[in-house]
Amino acid sequence: MLAVFSFVFLTALIAFLTWLKCRHAQRSGDGAKEYFLAGGGLSPIYVAGSLTLTNINTDTLVGWNGSQMLMLIWFELAGIAGLILLAKIFLPLYYRHNCTTVTELLERRYQNSQLRALVAVLFLVGNIFVFLPIMLYTGSLFLKALFGLEIPLLAIAAAMAVMGAAYAIFGGLRAVAVSDTYSGVLLFGMAVTVAVLALAAINWDLSVLPAERKAWFGGPGSNLPWPALLTGMIPVQLYYWSTNQTITQRALAAKTLKEGQLGCYLAAVIRATVVPLSVFVPGLCAYVLFGDVGDAAYGMIVREVLPTWLSGAFAAAMVAATMSSFNSTLNSSAALYVCDIHQRFINPKADIAKWSVGLSIGLALLSIALVPAYVGAESIIQLVQKLMGLFSMPILAAFITGLAFRGVDARAVMASLVFGAGLYAFFTFVWNPLFYLHLMAITLVSCIVFALLVNRFVFGRPITFGGGDAVPLPAE
Repeated sequence: MLAVFSFVFLTALIAFLTWLKCRHAQRSGDGAKEYFLAGGGLSPIYVAGSLTLTNINTDTLVGWNGSQMLMLIWFELAGIAGLILLAKIFLPLYYRHNCTTVTELLERRYQNSQLRALVAVLFLVGNIFVFLPIMLYTGSLFLKALFGLEIPLLAIAAAMAVMGAAYAIFGGLRAVAVSDTYSGVLLFGMAVTVAVLALAAINWDLSVLPAERKAWFGGPGSNLPWPALLTGMIPVQLYYWSTNQTITQRALAAKTLKEGQLGCYLAAVIRATVVPLSVFVPGLCAYVLFGDVGDAAYGMIVREVLPTWLSGAFAAAMVAATMSSFNSTLNSSAALYVCDIHQRFINPKADIAKWSVGLSIGLALLSIALVPAYVGAESIIQLVQKLMGLFSMPILAAFITGLAFRGVDARAVMASLVFGAGLYAFFTFVWNPLFYLHLMAITLVSCIVFALLVNRFVFGRPITFGGGDAVPLPAE
C-alpha cells in the first residue's frame, strides 16, 4: 500500500511542479515556436535535463542492463562525442537559420520543400512504428513485473500513454522539458541507489565476472567488435544527437545559441558520470547473482536489493522516464508534421495547437495499438539499434551531402534516401555479412556516393566540395 501511495504521490508531484513552473512563463507570439520550441525560453539546466531523459528511458535501462556486458558502455560514452558535435557544428547552423525543425535546414540548403517533407515522413515512420510503441511496451512490462500486476499489459501501456501525452498536448515542449528535468532528478537518484545497493550485494567485487563480460573491447563475433568503434559508432551518434528531431529540438529551444551549447555540455557531463553507473553496473551485478538472465536482469536486481518501501518511488521514476521519452517523441512528431508537411503543403495558416493536439492524440492511440507487435522480442535494445539503421544513415547522408557539397540536386538526395533504406533492409533481412554498425557505415557512404553519382550522370550537374556555411534562405 505504501509503495502504491508513493508512486501516485511522486507522479502527481512532478505534474504539479511542472504546472507551477510553466504557468507564469513568458509566451512567444509565434505559435510554432511557442508550442514546439518553448518560445525559445529554456535555460541550460532544462535543455540538459530534457536531452538526457528523452534519451534515457525504460528500454535503455532494461536493455543495456540486460546485455550484462561492460563493452556496450561505448554506446553511451560515444554519446558524449555526439553531444559535442551537436554543440559545435550543427547547433550554430540551426540557430543561424532560425530552424524550428532539423529538416528545415535541408530545405534551405537544397531549396526544395519536397526533400524536407520526405525526411520528415521518414522520421515520423520511425517514431510511430518503432519508438513510441517500444517505449510503452518496455515501461508497462517493467511496471507489471515490479508490482506483480494482473492487469493486461495493454491497459498499463494505455494509462502511461494518456499521462505522457497530456504533457505534450496541453503544455507543448515547455511542459515536456520541465517535467523531463524533474523526472530526471528522481530517475537518476533511484537508478544510482539501485547501482550502489547492487554493488553492495556482491561485496563490491566484479572480478568474479567472466572475462568477456567485463572486457572493454570485443573481438569478432562479440556484441560489439572493437573495429565498429571506428566505423559505425560515431555516425550513429552524429545522427542521433545532431539530426534527430526528437533530441535536437531540446537544444533549439534555448534562449540563445550559447545557452543551447551549454545545455549540451551539461548533458555530456551527466552522460560521462551518472549514466554509465545507472545503465550497466546493475546488469553486471545481476550476472554475478543470477547468471545470464537477459532483459530480466534489471527487474531482478531491483527486486533483490531495493527495500519494499522504495519500490513505489522507483516505479514512479521508471514511469516518469517512459512518459518523458513518449511525450518528447509525440511533440517532435507533431512538429514534423505541422511544420514540414501541413503548413508547407496544405494550410500555411493552420491552427498550430489544434493540429498538434489532434495529431498527438491520434499517434498516442496508434502507438498503444502497436504495443503487441513487440511482445516477446528477444532483445529490445538490439532491435531498436538495428531498425534505426533503415532511416538514420540515409537521413544523415542527406545532411552531410548538403553541407559538404554545392550543386547537388535535391532529387538525387531523395533517390539516395530510398536507395539507402533499401540497401540497409537488404543487409538486415536478406544478407547480413557484417556486424550491423559496419553495415550502417557502409550504408552512409553508399548513400553519399549514390547521390553524387545520380546528381552527375542523371541530372548532369557538377558539384564542388565545401559550402557548410553557405546555406541559402528559401525564396519567399
